[in-house]
This record gives sequence, structure tokens and C-alpha cells, in this order.
Amino acid sequence: MSSAPRLVSNPPNPWASEHVEWLGDPPPARLEVYEEQARSLLSRNDSPDLWFRWSVNPYRGCFHGCAYCYARPSHQWLGFGAGTDFERRLVVKTNAPEALRRELARPAWRGELIVFSGDTDCYQPLEASYGLTRRCLEVCLEFHNPVAIVTKGLLVRRDAALLGALATRARARVKVSIPFADDATGRKMEPFAPTSTQRFETLRALADAGVPVGIAVAPVIPGLNDGDIPSLLARAREAGATSASMTLLRLPREVLPVFMERLGAAFPPERARRVENAIRDVRGGRLDEPAFGARMRGLGPRWDAVDQLFETHARRLGLWSSWQAVEEPSTFRRPPAPAPPRQGSLFDE
Repeated sequence: MSSAPRLVSNPPNPWASEHVEWLGDPPPARLEVYEEQARSLLSRNDSPDLWFRWSVNPYRGCFHGCAYCYARPSHQWLGFGAGTDFERRLVVKTNAPEALRRELARPAWRGELIVFSGDTDCYQPLEASYGLTRRCLEVCLEFHNPVAIVTKGLLVRRDAALLGALATRARARVKVSIPFADDATGRKMEPFAPTSTQRFETLRALADAGVPVGIAVAPVIPGLNDGDIPSLLARAREAGATSASMTLLRLPREVLPVFMERLGAAFPPERARRVENAIRDVRGGRLDEPAFGARMRGLGPRWDAVDQLFETHARRLGLWSSWQAVEEPSTFRRPPAPAPPRQGSLFDE
């Protein structure tokens, strides 16, 4: 729950920050930033397809503009569109760290894993100005609460030392989403996200800082990037990754036209048709499967071959499945309450 978003007349400019070298070029389209006060920050996930229960999203919408992003429909809850609005009308939960601290301090909280970016990327460019993800991670460190992060953003490198401390005291791991081996192909479908090459460099920087890292080959788009799987896993392992996962492309109703329009604009008609046919091939003739338990994976011989390709190379490289739930002892502890101020005496000088 949050207050109504308020449009910011002069929003912070992330391209004027000290982290500008990680942000790429400024957007060609006008960026609108809205600020809101979140009544709560922890989101409970009840989907049987997800490997985590709790997530944190300091931002709504995502600057990266990935054509396939499954989170696009959530922008409609704000009265915005799932297309360009999702990419350029971004909402910032300005009190996110304070809301998180309040929730972790509640007696009912038991220190379960918190996943950052369960919806939109917590390290998108606005993080350079607002620093909300970093401050939320500092709260988690204060409470020794375990965290996991899924991101494409290079700004996660800024927090390598902080994440290293979290990994030591409370468990932390970062999964970098890298679905394309070729930078040029990736740019066509993820126009404002960092290149794949930059993301592999991020894996290495985090691994060097002592942060457990993995690769998410997500989404797998049959006919477009399924052949990239061996190269992606090998490069991730060489960069220090110890885990890997993959997820099949999902095209909910609001995402489908965005994806198909981008696909048709980016590739020759024959190539676009082959990709569409390949998607239908692993979806039983459909372009999407909304049913829980089936929407994250494909079916049929083509998908079986993709699944086997991933498993064979992941096993050969020693990459464990990072979607596996692992029962580990809790590291959570509430920090001691600050001592009350000493009552003054009439005889104090």
C-alpha cells in the first residue's frame, strides 16, 4: 500500500551523479518521475511458481525498457500504460528504507529471505540519485536479514563492499540477468539496459568482493537466444558465478503487443516469424500460458532439448540451480534498542 504518486517538477537527474559512467546515455524521451510514500514495503508472494515469499521494490516501472518484461501490467494499477509509460513514468518510494526498518522491527517478522527486484529492477538509473536500494540493504545488514538480488543494473557494483558484508554476516547473493550473448541482439530487446559484456564484468566485480553470484538466463526466447545458453553459462562461470537458472519467456496480454512490435521492428520479417513459431512450438500452439505451474516452463520436444542443453552445460560447469530452496539457519537479529536519555539531576553542572 502506498500514497498516491506525486509528479516531481524537478526530479533528481541520475546522469549528473558520480555514477554516470555506469548509466549509458541519457534517454531520448522525456522522463517523468513520481514520488510516493509507501505504507508498507515488504510484498508477500503466494505464487507457487516463485522460489521466494517476500520481495522489496523501491521503484515502480523500469527505465531499462525490456520488451519482454513481465512486470509491465503492474503499471496499470497506477493508471499508467504497460508500454512506454512503464519505461518513462517511473515511481519512487521515497521512504522505502524507513518503511523496511519499521517492518523488520515488528515482533511478527522472523527474518525470512528478502528478494530485491521481484518486480522491477532495484538498480535502474534512478538509484544513482535516490540511493534507496543501498539504504534498504543497510537496514538488512543492521538486522542481519538475508537478501537476494536480481538485476541487470551496473550500479550494483557501487554496493559490492556492502553486499560482501551482508554475505558474511547474514547471507546475500546476487543474480545478474543476462539472456543474450551478443550485445547488439540484446540492445534490440533491452534498449536501455547495460550490455551483456558489462553485466559479465559486474559478475566478476561482485565475485571478487566475496559476493556469491549467479546468472539468470531469463527469459529464454525460443528461436532467438536459446542457442546462446552454452556460451552464457561458460562466460558466467569464468566470471565467478556459482549458480545458474533459466526461465521461459512469458507474454501476458499487456506484454504481448509490446514484445511483438519490438520483435518486428528489430528483425527481418522472416526471422521474426521464425521466433514467433518457435514460441508457439514450446507453448502448445499459443504465445503464452498463464496457468500456475506451467507458465515458467515450456513443453514438447523443442523445450525438452533446451532444458537438456541448459542442464548439461550447467552440470559440466559446476553451476547449481539458484532457484532451489535451501533451508539454512536464520541469521536474523534485531539490533538493541537505543538507551533512553539519562535523566538530568538538579545537582548536575
